[in-house]
Amino acid sequence: MTGDGSYTLFDDKTGENYHSVHGAIQESEHVFIMAGLNLFKDSQTAVHIFEVGFGTGLNALLAYRWAETKNILIEYQSVELYPVSLEVAARLNYPRLLNMDKQVFYKMHQCGNEKTDISGYFALQKYSMSLQEIRLPDNTFDVVFFDAFSPGTQPAMWTEEIFGKMASAMKREGVLTTYSTKGTVKRALKANGFRIEKLPGPPGKREILRAMPEIKE
Repeated sequence: MTGDGSYTLFDDKTGENYHSVHGAIQESEHVFIMAGLNLFKDSQTAVHIFEVGFGTGLNALLAYRWAETKNILIEYQSVELYPVSLEVAARLNYPRLLNMDKQVFYKMHQCGNEKTDISGYFALQKYSMSLQEIRLPDNTFDVVFFDAFSPGTQPAMWTEEIFGKMASAMKREGVLTTYSTKGTVKRALKANGFRIEKLPGPPGKREILRAMPEIKE
């Protein structure tokens, strides 16, 4: 149980929680929806999201709620090498706290490599592979939710090579958001031409990062 009444999970391999103990929902809403996706609230076309680390599915659920509220289509892709089981997902209380249909949340956890229409405004495709293995199309994503475990426990997820892959896959007006403000993360982003800005963080976190790729001619 976290500070806002929503659950998180603990990962034995990394020794870390999936979300902030100060509040799982409020952290995801702050870092990924308000700082990232909400920049496209006036979009006239579909918004394409790539998420690094599907995890509990909370970020996807919040993006789904956003799409349904704004009547804007979201094409959502995510990579997750170690998916959470449906049995575990069913114990998470996000749908109840967000007043949403739990079957939507379950459907998200059941879908896989094939694109699945969760609703008329939300399509989801999850890849059960590592971020290093996945091949992403160029100039495709408006928003990247970078939500891997911390650089201290998963340094291979936060390298210059990885952020170069993100930069190539993002549109010129795209935005990447992440909770980590570690120096190695900022340097890896800058090495790939990202312009970064520090924003106020959610409760328990002083700052977060938002990054924009260099302008592509």
